[in-house]
Amino acid sequence: MRRYYIRQKMKSLGAFLIILILFPYIVSVFVNGTDIRAGSDGGSPHVKVRTAGAGGEETVVELGWNEYLAGILAREMPEDYETEAMKAQSVLIRTSLYQSLENSEDKILSEEYMPRSAMEKKWNLSEYKKYYRKYLSAVEETDDMVLFYGDTYAWAPFHQSSSGMTRSAEEVTGSSDYPYLAVRECPLDKEADNEIQVFEFEYREIQNLCREFLVAEEGKEAAETGYSFSDFEIQSYDSAGYVKSMRIGETVCTGDRFRDALSLPSSCFSFSESEKGLVVTVTGNGHGLGMSQWTANEMAKEGNTCEEILQFFLEGTTVNREIQETDLL
Repeated sequence: MRRYYIRQKMKSLGAFLIILILFPYIVSVFVNGTDIRAGSDGGSPHVKVRTAGAGGEETVVELGWNEYLAGILAREMPEDYETEAMKAQSVLIRTSLYQSLENSEDKILSEEYMPRSAMEKKWNLSEYKKYYRKYLSAVEETDDMVLFYGDTYAWAPFHQSSSGMTRSAEEVTGSSDYPYLAVRECPLDKEADNEIQVFEFEYREIQNLCREFLVAEEGKEAAETGYSFSDFEIQSYDSAGYVKSMRIGETVCTGDRFRDALSLPSSCFSFSESEKGLVVTVTGNGHGLGMSQWTANEMAKEGNTCEEILQFFLEGTTVNREIQETDLL
């Protein structure tokens, strides 16, 4: 009887020790949800990221480096894109982050990303685990890969889809420092999702949206007067078909400034008139510089590698694998 009692006490003690050992894991699952079940980021170093808190206040969090890159990749590129396209995008993201870290004193990054909790809300659990691993793999398979031009980091812009041609950085910026960002024909972009979009604005609405630079350049009295269709004129295009210069009344501005003011998807646009006001027909999504994500994905479908995609869009750059994030953090 005493031996049975001792055995029961030992079983109870064993069960208690198991619960004690597993308690931190149980708490973690309870607090973090299923997020921790999608795997880690391979034990990469941590980075500080500036982000907005639940109440809009600014806060700084620490994330695994690869988890952070995977979160940016998930925010920038659809989950059904080809792996080689994702790898090319990962190299561009890493290149920009390395530049930011090298130029930062506090080593705090601010590039927006999709947290794993947001991924889980976007997809069901099984899809979340699949897609997160896909994004993470693209980051890990390009570990330490960044683009250089000469002996310095390359400027690595990208966009969703072009007008059918990417833009020349020299035409856009007026600088000859980025010869690798030249016009590239991307006819497949014509088939991209939402490639052509039409927007209609009342003239008064455009005045309000553009008020800052209309007032600054015309004076308040001129900006307050009403506009008509004859007050809108496209004066010049760049070689990729994006608006280079345009006129609103007496104000001359760039197509990019007009695009930003009206939150248009692209500065490749044309004007027509409607009963309501001005109709703006827009082609492409994004600024048109650097890598077109749509064409990159189509190239990947055709068997092109990450390196081949990058060379097509940023010809003359080289892949550098000698710098690690730990050298910059």
